[in-house]
Amino acid sequence: MAYEVLIGVSAGIAAFKTAALVSDLVQSDVGVSVVMTHAARKFVGPTTFRALTGRPVACHSFGKNFETSDFPLGPHIELARQAQLLCIAPATANVLAKAAHGLADDLLSTLMLSFPGPVLLAPAMNHHMWAKPVVQRNLTQLREDGMQVVDPEEGWLSCRDQGKGRMADPKTIKAAILSLLETL
Repeated sequence: MAYEVLIGVSAGIAAFKTAALVSDLVQSDVGVSVVMTHAARKFVGPTTFRALTGRPVACHSFGKNFETSDFPLGPHIELARQAQLLCIAPATANVLAKAAHGLADDLLSTLMLSFPGPVLLAPAMNHHMWAKPVVQRNLTQLREDGMQVVDPEEGWLSCRDQGKGRMADPKTIKAAILSLLETL
């Protein structure tokens, strides 16, 4: 069976690891479409993901992408209909909070609400942020809501500290994606 996966990229230095994840999935014959937040484009550009997937990258709820025939019903509807799984990597504290509270103020958060299949989150953030009770409450809520989480790893962080918060290795996330897809 040919799988189709949506990869959501939110803002974080770990977005460079998401490029490796996308490349590995594509090389494994998984169809991948990428959705990026505005802030994610400060770390890795859409051109990178377009080159890796051979597909356009969705960055806007409206505007140029919306006006094309690619998304006549809006990208949050069209993209949700074409994939079996949504993975958000990196999933920042902001994205986790939006998902836990049902906020939808950009394409990625709207897509999370309209996506009918399994959602896999790969959090990445500073270790102090990861340890905050509010972040942990949001994760508990998301798990209770049925979302899957690939916990971050301990190690060197971009803030030059060490601790838990770095996004899981792309191969670990890929294994979680394939495992979830096999259950569908």
